[in-house]
Amino acid sequence: MAENSMAIQKPARAGSPHNFQELVSEYLVRHRSVLDVMSKFQEATARVNRALVKSVTACGCLQVNAQRQTIPLDISLHELKKHMDTHLTGAPCEQCREVLEAELGNNLFYLVALCDLLQLDFAEIMGKEEGVVSTLGIYHFS
Repeated sequence: MAENSMAIQKPARAGSPHNFQELVSEYLVRHRSVLDVMSKFQEATARVNRALVKSVTACGCLQVNAQRQTIPLDISLHELKKHMDTHLTGAPCEQCREVLEAELGNNLFYLVALCDLLQLDFAEIMGKEEGVVSTLGIYHFS
């Protein structure tokens, strides 16, 4: 069988960043202004924060016990992760998990919408950032 000289582009698979960006682009109708998307993204971020706070204060499935991080002086940089505390105990209950997932999904929608309006490829951005993290490893402080 002769090889086709034109590259056949495979359709993006479900669950892929490319497919998600295509869907967001297709269904982002009402808030197409970059100003609307920026404000909706900020609102979505606030809703993620609020859902997490309610998991702690209203439900109680999560607890926050924040205090100064104590880092032994005689450890290597690679051992640092073992000594850093998330300040979180517990796990989201089923109801809080559903709310957090929905709010994070909404936040992701507006992040990808912003990429789309700026003509940036979300999957490419993810790939580049993955390369940076992979290359710099523990030295990629964020």
